[in-house]
Amino acid sequence: MATVPVRLRPGRLLVWLVVAFDLLVLLWLVLSSFKTAREIFAGPFGLPADWRLDNWARAWEVSEFGPAILRTVAVVAATALGTVLIAAPAAYALSRFTTRTSGPLTSLFAMGLGVPVQAIMLPLFVAMSQLGLVNSLGGLIIVYVATSIPFAVFFLTAFFRSLPGDLEEAAAIDGAGPLRTFWQIMLPLARSGLVTLVILNVIGHWSEGLLSLIFLQDPTQQTLPLALLNFMTRVQYSGADWGGLFAAIAIVILPLLLVYIWLGRRIIEGMTLGSGK
Repeated sequence: MATVPVRLRPGRLLVWLVVAFDLLVLLWLVLSSFKTAREIFAGPFGLPADWRLDNWARAWEVSEFGPAILRTVAVVAATALGTVLIAAPAAYALSRFTTRTSGPLTSLFAMGLGVPVQAIMLPLFVAMSQLGLVNSLGGLIIVYVATSIPFAVFFLTAFFRSLPGDLEEAAAIDGAGPLRTFWQIMLPLARSGLVTLVILNVIGHWSEGLLSLIFLQDPTQQTLPLALLNFMTRVQYSGADWGGLFAAIAIVILPLLLVYIWLGRRIIEGMTLGSGK
């Protein structure tokens, strides 16, 4: 019996090539974090002769990653929660309540996606400085939430519009008001969209360094990207500690990768549950 050759489409082949390249870079990063500087340049993809765990210990201690990770987790969690609490009701109102202002407001949020952060950094810093929110994790959370709202509202508005409106009509017949319908019916149905938004929010702010560099000038308030930046500066002036540098980068990247894998499965589960109800 003749076998039919399997042909990969160009788009699928390109995706697999990108995935293979990303995995190769991740493998190179992890292997380099256990090597000496000489081994990194002599054999980039070879196994280390001696798995140097002291690279990780040195990167953790010198860069003070422990407190920085705790601050980063607090900032990222508060930002994701604040963004969802503000964007979800706003997106639901814009998608369900037909008024004269709903269309222009939706367009305004969409226009906010095209405003680069670099264009508003100076006025934003002046305003936050006058409010006494510079060098404060709370001020950084406010900035993160404010810059996340346009995309979050635009994304959730399209998601709420895709949900059936029959359930809202049935809830209205049963005497449920718009607020109760949103919290008890529509919001649970939108959990897959909310989880997707949380994932994108966490990915965007876990390694964000530009705004944190501007609004957190106090070394005791620095987040994980700033701690990594300080460690890179120390490596540059104190010696070529490439093994410790790759270990520090791996400490920053790997938790985010694990969170993405874990929440990525939740997206699939949420979509399946939502379609079954």
